[in-house]
Amino acid sequence: MPNYYNILGLPRNATDQQIRDRFRQLARQRHPDRFQGEAKEKAEVEFQAITEALNALTSPDRRRQHDLELARPEAQRQGVDKEQLGRVYLQRGVRAFRDKNYLEAADNFDRATKADPANAQTWYNLALACEHQVRWRSRAMAAIAQACELEPMKPQYLRAAGRIFGQAGVTSKAISYYEQALNWGGDDSEIESEIKRLRSDKRARGKAE
Repeated sequence: MPNYYNILGLPRNATDQQIRDRFRQLARQRHPDRFQGEAKEKAEVEFQAITEALNALTSPDRRRQHDLELARPEAQRQGVDKEQLGRVYLQRGVRAFRDKNYLEAADNFDRATKADPANAQTWYNLALACEHQVRWRSRAMAAIAQACELEPMKPQYLRAAGRIFGQAGVTSKAISYYEQALNWGGDDSEIESEIKRLRSDKRARGKAE
């Protein structure tokens, strides 16, 4: 069974617009009219494949069915338990994150959390990937909160939670996470400075209101 996402080089949570944009990019590169001889024959096959992928993934019903078909082999893969599958997705996400492909990174980290929801590191990494997009802010907060719930004494996670909640304007939560980071990690001038700033901003908003 072909994987239409792989054919287009896209993550499974790609939007309809991203799918169409990617198809146009590949179509320009692989259109058969640009080639001759054997290269033209190969281009015709590739062009047919990306066209089929476009048609399937831009049809809600066909895409839903395709996603179900792709999910079955993963769930049934012999010898691969959920923790191992989670590690695979985690590694893929880390590579994408290093390449600053945050969409692909978030997709893989999200799959890692589904495969192994008890792994705090996957939630932490998902939060970091989502932090790079304002529209993913609520997802980032939910992910980092879950990481802190699973490992409540880890300063690294608590500090990230303070930053993410602070960026979202959830000041009280941000201060609480930062204070917990100091409690478990010891003195940190940067965190202490950030707590002071958040408290000052909170007082200023209170006066303005």
